[in-house]
Amino acid sequence: MENSLELENLSIGYRLRHGVVKVVRSGLTASLRSGELTCLLGLNGAGKSTLIRTLCRFQDQISGKVLLFGKSLKDYTPSQVASSVAVVLTDRTSGSGLTVREVVSLGRYPYTGYFGTLTTEDETIIDESLAAVGMSSFSDDYMSGLSDGERQKVMVAKALAQQSPVIILDEPTSFLDISSRIEIMQLLKNLAVSQNKSILVSTHDVELARRFADVWWLMGKDSFQIGAPEDLIASGVAAALFNRGDVKVF
Repeated sequence: MENSLELENLSIGYRLRHGVVKVVRSGLTASLRSGELTCLLGLNGAGKSTLIRTLCRFQDQISGKVLLFGKSLKDYTPSQVASSVAVVLTDRTSGSGLTVREVVSLGRYPYTGYFGTLTTEDETIIDESLAAVGMSSFSDDYMSGLSDGERQKVMVAKALAQQSPVIILDEPTSFLDISSRIEIMQLLKNLAVSQNKSILVSTHDVELARRFADVWWLMGKDSFQIGAPEDLIASGVAAALFNRGDVKVF
């Protein structure tokens, strides 16, 4: 499997006013591989959201490297980033007055130019993206009429329409019921394998992460552990991070 996104001794944080730098985490080293679903789990305040924003280039890294297929992420143009890394954020999506197809078509923006004109090829890719998430029959429906789970499938289809090899999702199941959470995670797992995508999911749902993820990135206040879920559980690393007093997660 090919490494798609690599972290090398990465420091993440914020550049504040007057040249002040706040480092949230440092020394992060990891990689995403094609064909795998990776889950980012950890304690509140450990830096998960900051890491996600840094990998999406929504904010600058403090030091170290983020490599996208061997090239520094900083050397990519915004358009190149958009065609290489697709992002699905936490926010519940309303879609306003847009149809399902119109939302998915927004995923073609890295390719359609200033006026956003869709070609026959673009339309085909939109059709394929909708089919991949099982939403073809909803194409002409308005987003406002969909359930939360259906809307999230549309957002995954939009990410697929970008044709990016890397997809990053920040808490994609946080507002869904249990059946929809399972369905979305199963969908992401299947897409990683069938389309050879590198998919990174930030989540608080340990049970779903244990069931579907190939790799865990575990972030504690002062630790960053990587490995297969079964290995991190068997070694006691997961228990050391999540178990508190009488509350035993593992």
